[in-house]
Order: sequence, then structure tokens, then C-alpha cells
Amino acid sequence: MTTTDALNPRILQPADVNPNWRWDKHLPALGHTAVDFERRVDHDRLRRYRLSRAKQALKKSDCGALLLFDVNNIRYVSGTKIGEWERDKMCRFALLAGDEEPYVWDFGSAAVHHREYCDWLNPEHCRAGVVGMRGTIPPSFGLMKFYAEEIYGLLKKAGVADMPVGLDYAETAMHFALQEAGLKIVDGQQVMLSAREIKNVDEIQLLNQAASMVDGVYHMIWEELKPGVRENDIVAMANKMLYEMGSDDVEAINAIAGERCNPHPHNFTDRYFRPGDQAFFDILQSYQGYRTCYYRTFNIGRATPVQNDAYIKAREWLDAAIELIKPGVTTDVVAKVWPTAESLGFPNELAAFGLQFGHGLGLALHERPIISRAVSLEHPMEIETGMVFALETYCPAADGYSAARIEEEVVVTDKGCTVISLFPAEELPIANRY
Repeated sequence: MTTTDALNPRILQPADVNPNWRWDKHLPALGHTAVDFERRVDHDRLRRYRLSRAKQALKKSDCGALLLFDVNNIRYVSGTKIGEWERDKMCRFALLAGDEEPYVWDFGSAAVHHREYCDWLNPEHCRAGVVGMRGTIPPSFGLMKFYAEEIYGLLKKAGVADMPVGLDYAETAMHFALQEAGLKIVDGQQVMLSAREIKNVDEIQLLNQAASMVDGVYHMIWEELKPGVRENDIVAMANKMLYEMGSDDVEAINAIAGERCNPHPHNFTDRYFRPGDQAFFDILQSYQGYRTCYYRTFNIGRATPVQNDAYIKAREWLDAAIELIKPGVTTDVVAKVWPTAESLGFPNELAAFGLQFGHGLGLALHERPIISRAVSLEHPMEIETGMVFALETYCPAADGYSAARIEEEVVVTDKGCTVISLFPAEELPIANRY
């Protein structure tokens, strides 16, 4: 490292990859605004950690560069985000090539905004660009060819043009254009997911803050659940409350009750809640990009013995999994404590996929590790300190239509794990008990 490098705040330092955990302290979920009297989320540290992790993962791979169209990966390496509408447009892209600082091609004037306000990026690397927007700009327009050749030129400048390029995903026509420009394309999503597995202190705090918002929404739901209210009414109230609390994206809310509980449809309707219904909800939202996946089950007014039994079993399976979560344990060990698909009435594990389930949380809803009997028994992963993930279980009731669904978010500490989804779920909550 030269003296010039040390004076340039954009140049990463070896200490930037330090996650700065404080496992001896309570995991914080401090206020959401910036103040001068508390050390809250350090966004400079967050951005430098993420870029350091991505560069470290790149060096450990066989790739010379990473070309990124996945907006979660773009945000991870560049700290840029232009709105939830871009998530499925495939209109933005970024390049991490060799030892170069990241390049970002963004939608029109967003690139000018980055040059003005994103001082952690090299302004010359913030470029306007668009390729196909899911095919609405045909390849015959030549934009894909133009940018593929520009990217190849930047790879030559970085000295990595002869090495494979890790691509997370792209439009098919863009994939072809990159190959025609001379790039050897390989799977780069695995490289990025390995970088994103381990969260630093700031990422953990943001995930904890996001969970704290859902704590409050579940208290509201517990108060509002009663006959005369519909599933979609709860979804509307939850969306309103989350956006008022500072959510930047309510990705989805499942609201499922009564005879819709079994089999689990993963949606919501205009069904009215009825006395005695079992009802479960999943709240998927993000705060500063960091996501929640957080199920809770309630009964409305009263519960039957078989509904209670289903809840107790779901809770027992969940607690057995949480008990195992610690560094060094492999995901197959966790998956084995969950019931088989056949015992739940499903023909195979793929048909029951996602019902007894674990998945990483971060800038995406599903990161590493994935824990499932469908994949983990034969392809286990090691659980590591600093991972954050959700564990979710499901148990159908003996009445043939009710079911319980519970999910907890956990942070893997140096000795075990800490649960950050705190709305009470040890026993079946009864809303507006008769």
C-alpha cells in the first residue's frame, strides 16, 4: 500500500474486512435516525466491509472479474440503490474487475446522482447505461453489443481479460453478446453468495432493526384480528404501518386463515376471519435493504385441542433446530430434526420444500445457508459465526384444514445463536379471546 493509497478514502484497507462483532454485548436495535450521541450503524464501515468481502471472494475464485445484474449484488459492492421498481428490470449492472474500484452503469440520471452524492465511488466509474430491460429494448438496437465491448475493454485495462468472468445473471441476449465480445462467462452468483454469507456488526444491526419493526406489526395484528376483518385488510394495515416505520420495501405479506391453512398457499385473499380460525402470517420487508422473513400463527377468539397440538409440534420442531445452531454444525444435522415430507402428508421433500426450512437473510430474502431435507442431507454446509438466517416450521392440524406456521430469525454468535424475532411465540397467541 502506498502513501497515496492511504490518503484516498476510496482505497480499501486490510482492516475493512473485520466484521467488528461484539458478542459480549446485547445485539443492538437502536433508533433509525442519525444522532451525535450514540454510535449506530456506520454506513462507511458497512460499505467498505461489503466491498472487501466481495473482493476477497473474487480473489479466492478462478474469476478475474464479476459482472453483476442482480440488484442485491450491485448494492453489496457499490452501495447504490435507485428504488424497488428496478428489482426485476435488469437495467442496471456493475463490474468488479481485478484490483479496480467498482464500475456502476445506472439508469439515466441516476448515474449523475451517484457522481454527486456517492463519494465512496470513483465518479469516473459511475456511468449511464441500459441494455435490454427484459427485452423491451431489442438486441438489434446494439446496446448490448456496445456495453459488452466496453466491459471487455475495462477487463483488458484491469489485466484480467483472459480470465473467466463471473456473471450472476443476465438476459439471454446479453449473455450471448458478452460471449461474442470475447468474455468467458462462468457462474458468479456463487462467488457473491459466499461473500454475503457473513454479516458484519452493521449488517446485523440493520437486520435486527428490521425485525424490531415486524415485532410492532405483529402486536398490531394481534389487536386487530377479529371477525369482520379480512386477510387483505391485515395486509393493508401492515403495509401502511411498515412504510410509516421506515421500510423501503414491503416485499410480500402472507395472510392465511381457516380452511386455507392446509395446504399452505403462500398468498392472501379477501377471506373474512371467523371465530376459532387458525391464521398465520409472514412479513417480508426490508429496512435499508436488509430483509425479514418472520411468521407468526394466531387463533381468533378461541382454539381447539387439535389446533393447539399442531402449534406445539411446530414449536417443538423449531426449538430443536434453534438448539443446534452454533458455529461448526452442518446443515444436515439441523435438517434431520425436522419431520419427513411423507409424515406431513406430502409425496416427497420437493413437494414440502419451504415448510421445514432455513435460509440466510441479508440484502436478499434467500441467502446462504439453505437448510432443507431436500438439499442439506446430501449437500451440507457448515454454519459459521456471523451468519444470519431464518428457521421456519409448519404443522398441519388433525382437523384436516387448520395449521400452525412459526419462524424465528437467528444470528449465529461465537458460541450459539441469538433470536432477534421477538413477538411472543412460545405458546399459541389467542387474539381477542372470547
